[in-house]
Amino acid sequence: MADSPPAASLRGDALRVLHAALAAADPEEAVKRHLRLLPGGRLEAGGRIWELGRFRRVLAVGAGKATAPMARALEEILGERLDGGTIVVKDGHGLPLRRIAVREAAHPVPDSRGVQGTGEILDTLAACGAEDLVVALISGGASALLTAPVEGIGLEEKQETTRLLLACGATIHEMNAVRKHLSRAKGGGLARAAHPARVLTLVLSDVVGDDLDVIGSGPTVPDASRYADAVAILQRHGLWDRIPEAVRRHLAAGAAGDRPETPKPGDPLFAGSATVIVGSCLQALAAAAREAEAAGYRSLILSSKIEGEAREVARAFAAIGRECRDSGHPLAPPACILGGGETTVTLQGAGRGGRNQEMALAGAIALEGVPGVLFLCAGTDGTDGPTDAAGAVADGETAGRGRRLGLEPRDFLKRNDAYTFFDRLGDLIRTGPTRTNVMDVYLLLVGAGGA
Repeated sequence: MADSPPAASLRGDALRVLHAALAAADPEEAVKRHLRLLPGGRLEAGGRIWELGRFRRVLAVGAGKATAPMARALEEILGERLDGGTIVVKDGHGLPLRRIAVREAAHPVPDSRGVQGTGEILDTLAACGAEDLVVALISGGASALLTAPVEGIGLEEKQETTRLLLACGATIHEMNAVRKHLSRAKGGGLARAAHPARVLTLVLSDVVGDDLDVIGSGPTVPDASRYADAVAILQRHGLWDRIPEAVRRHLAAGAAGDRPETPKPGDPLFAGSATVIVGSCLQALAAAAREAEAAGYRSLILSSKIEGEAREVARAFAAIGRECRDSGHPLAPPACILGGGETTVTLQGAGRGGRNQEMALAGAIALEGVPGVLFLCAGTDGTDGPTDAAGAVADGETAGRGRRLGLEPRDFLKRNDAYTFFDRLGDLIRTGPTRTNVMDVYLLLVGAGGA
């Protein structure tokens, strides 16, 4: 291990570790690692060979924050063997492509552009036959970007339901179980539309546990959830009587068996298709750990599957940081303790922020007065909530610095206004759109001797 890093370098080291994680999550390189064009027009993906000469056309569809660079890699690999396609990406996440049309739309609340782009995808798939191969490129954000409400539900009703789910503290698994049962595209909907074409899906995972039917709401894979699950989730979060009447009526009819379910495991429409996960949070954390070790830190990855209320998870990280500093457990300083996942925020105020900024603010409060410990939280997509920041960084002096500026950190946490707090302190992390998305990265740096 290299010499111990000086305490003054903690912040710079933390940012370098973060950027190593982002580089490892590069979606273009991830696709190239898992997809190869072999001699004779054979395409290898995930250990499986696809004989391209047997297909009349090869088309690309997809959606997500990281899907544009995934599509660029696909164009580079297939060249003239790719016949076209359409993808929908978040505003500002598009790239110029030669063969694939790129449509930008709103996220996390869907808009009419998402409806239009998804309509183009569904039209493309409707024209497919058994002699076609569809390559689906799915990354985080696809749940909002693939917008095709079922009959009887309008865009405004879908938007209101999404807003309620975002504000109630529901997990991504819960949110997507509801959204899949309101959509013609999600929950295996694209696979159903493409049938009998073969479908090869490349996935950049932004979901705890890498559950395929949850990533982007699983548009090309079997759906394990049911209408009854969607109803139970809305009732559990106190939303059943608050969602639009058309949504409630549709879900109730589905739970009663009066609506067709999403396609389930074993459905023949998935025969002959395949799905490959090309990138994940754990891969990003491993790269971050290597960067930290190169800078002189001992490293430990706690988990890539962290969930829970953001402020509670922050308190747990702060406790680990204090323990590490005081007793050398679970690592002796200098130490870098890493985690990843996706926390939730139950909105109580009307402030600005996101789950990572809220987590950093709660960490700042829990670490107040503790020297030599730094806490960083950031979304790998470069966007945390409806803000221009990816996250924030905090240490034992953050809360005191805020008070000297007339900012009481607990008041800002209560109002869910972490963005304003960290913006005033200059402690927001702004990466701009990264065009990747493998959930969030959390890291604790503990300097040698707690200095």
